[in-house]
Amino acid sequence: MASSASEEEVTLTVKWSGKEYTVRVCGDDTVGELKRRICELTNVLPIRQKLLYPKAGSKLNDDSLFLSQLPLKSSFKMTMIGTTEEDLIVDPVESPEIVDDFELGKEETVDIKDMEVNKQKLIRRISQFKIEVQNPCRKGKKLLVLDIDYTLFDHRSTAENPLQLMRPYLHEFLTSVYSEYDIMIWSATSMKWIKVKMGQLGVLDNPNYKITALLDHMAMITVQSSSRGVFDCKPLGLIWAQFPEFYSASNTIMFDDLRRNFVMNPQNGLIIKPFRKAHANRDSDQELVKLTQYLLAIAELDDLRNLDHNNWELLTEDNGKRRRHR
Repeated sequence: MASSASEEEVTLTVKWSGKEYTVRVCGDDTVGELKRRICELTNVLPIRQKLLYPKAGSKLNDDSLFLSQLPLKSSFKMTMIGTTEEDLIVDPVESPEIVDDFELGKEETVDIKDMEVNKQKLIRRISQFKIEVQNPCRKGKKLLVLDIDYTLFDHRSTAENPLQLMRPYLHEFLTSVYSEYDIMIWSATSMKWIKVKMGQLGVLDNPNYKITALLDHMAMITVQSSSRGVFDCKPLGLIWAQFPEFYSASNTIMFDDLRRNFVMNPQNGLIIKPFRKAHANRDSDQELVKLTQYLLAIAELDDLRNLDHNNWELLTEDNGKRRRHR
């Protein structure tokens, strides 16, 4: 696939479990993106897939490699080896832990979100991924998008009961902010395990609030940074395009412990302190209490785009001082 034709669509045939599947990709997609498309058709998670294509050799093991760098042509066939989660007799796959979240410069962040290639990837993702609504969107409400791992739940510690790994005040937090915000949950894991985790924590059927939608790794796109290479992120434009009458850049905020996840929408992202080592930190973690105050304070604003969420704690401190001096 020549790099000059990186935006042209190529149709590949993938053989798996005795069947053939048609997969459409572009040269500016990565191997990881190709695996996502295959996952859509087979339900084999990308991390479970091994792709075999003699002319590509071991290059298909590199998820960050652009397909334009591989000798792929339309109608070519490759083989995928992999097993769906339902057929495995092991614990569910977890995403690899990312401890060193990199810091992108402001100029580079702007470059990433404004790059035409990344805008095209978003357009393709909008056409490919349909958000399934769990509960109706509410007119006049702002939108809160939440990560799971290390944001709502310590997914690396072990416990007899998952509730022991839940971030303190989670249900109180969701109950309070639900009065002003619709809530969506977006995790870089599979939909099956999002439902398992949220079900175990009692989030999906809580009588005091409702979750509008769940998004998984299939909704993410791959972007490239000049300093940090290729990585996945969560483009809020996907949500705005599918629910334009309800949500936009002016009324959306996303919580995530990884800055890279909102690189396509840096003005809408708030970095939450990771909730790790639940057994040691459960009694002292107050993050959701303070963030409840912040979200309710800014809910009064017509437009959230002028806020600097990096300084969110200053606003809660100022509000606390005002209350004490009344």
